[in-house]
Amino acid sequence: MNGVVIIDKPSGKTSHDVVAEIRKVLGIKKVGHTGTLDPLATGSSFLSALTKPTKMVPFFENHSKDYRATMLLGVKTDTLDTEGTIVDRQDPQVQPGDIERYLRSLWEK
Repeated sequence: MNGVVIIDKPSGKTSHDVVAEIRKVLGIKKVGHTGTLDPLATGSSFLSALTKPTKMVPFFENHSKDYRATMLLGVKTDTLDTEGTIVDRQDPQVQPGDIERYLRSLWEK
């Protein structure tokens, strides 16, 4: 079986979990993906390549990707994500453009 499959990864699963499910459901060993998504992340940008197309994975990885994020500002949790217990709340001091500049800086590194 050869092909490329686009997966809408649900929250709570790692990219490795999704690849393992594909292997099990389709009964094939050679499955690759084009980028690791955090377990809390969801998205259809998770592209999985089956058997021979796994050789194409490096070409997919070198292209730009678009991301959409939802943020909760002014809240701190004990796990530093939305799954933890809230340990602090503050009124966020954010100016227009601050978030966009910060997010852009993550990709410039």
